[in-house]
Amino acid sequence: MPTAAKPTLPWKIRMLASFVSVIINASCRSNGTVNRRLCNFFDRQVPPNPNPVDGVTTSDVTVDPTRNLWFRLFVPSSAAAASLPVVVFFHGGGFVFLSAASSSYDTVCRFLCRSFNAVIVSVNYRLAPEYRYPSQYDDGFDVVKYIDENDVILGNKADVTKCFLAGDSCGGNIAHHVAVRVCKERLRVVNIIGLVSIQPFFGGEKRTESESIKVDPLISIEKTDWYWKAFLPNGSDRDHGAANVSGPDAEDISGLDYPNTLVVVAGFDGLLDWQRRYYEWLKKSGKEAELIEYPNMVHGFYLATDLPDTSRFVSQVKDFITKQMANAN
Repeated sequence: MPTAAKPTLPWKIRMLASFVSVIINASCRSNGTVNRRLCNFFDRQVPPNPNPVDGVTTSDVTVDPTRNLWFRLFVPSSAAAASLPVVVFFHGGGFVFLSAASSSYDTVCRFLCRSFNAVIVSVNYRLAPEYRYPSQYDDGFDVVKYIDENDVILGNKADVTKCFLAGDSCGGNIAHHVAVRVCKERLRVVNIIGLVSIQPFFGGEKRTESESIKVDPLISIEKTDWYWKAFLPNGSDRDHGAANVSGPDAEDISGLDYPNTLVVVAGFDGLLDWQRRYYEWLKKSGKEAELIEYPNMVHGFYLATDLPDTSRFVSQVKDFITKQMANAN
């Protein structure tokens, strides 16, 4: 839980988060639809760039044009042909907003690519409420399967036998459910050796103590309830297995070869209690899991790449990746 009365964030980040919150509130209509024109106007898109920028080249790969399923590939330009780990990344946005081309996630994935010295596959999945559950899980798994069947598309620097799933917020939710599907499917060459769950978006009907946190402009009960209604099947409540993975409709993963997992949480995140429950559930299910916490941070703090806690976050995730790669050899 928090060790300070307020999160330790620079005023510029506080102002930006408040502005984003205003746009989200204005875009989410009371009838359950989204004002796409408004949110797209403020969601600056960045094209891929085959020329090195900050030591990283990018390109877009189409998986299924009929559903606009594609991914952005981030490759370290400084690395020679080598056996680099592959991180399949799912962006946040409440299942409703943003894309792999959004400026914020292009910046973050470029930063992670350079910091981890890894090939990043940033998945552009379909968005709710136009496409509800399980569209996002289908898209995520289909990208993994596509890579399994077309691994050469990642180039000669990528080693798909050292593959990780990762995601932030709702992307962490997607990463979990894709991991469960991967466990049930025999893949050809892709080997998932770890999962990085960054402030994952889980929930349930019974309110938790952390949901009462009011200092995080990006997370509130009203917003998360709206996101769940936009994403889950009509008539479902928040104890649906997609949301409450450790609840009454949880899937038993004790018999699955679920990847070792790193769960990242923050003290001022309203989803903190649900994230802790996820970690505890993984342990009770007999899975290897590690929890790291940033007590004075909010939801999505790592999007500010110049924060000291972001540097520490990158270092700890890199250590986790290195450890899993050593164990896999």
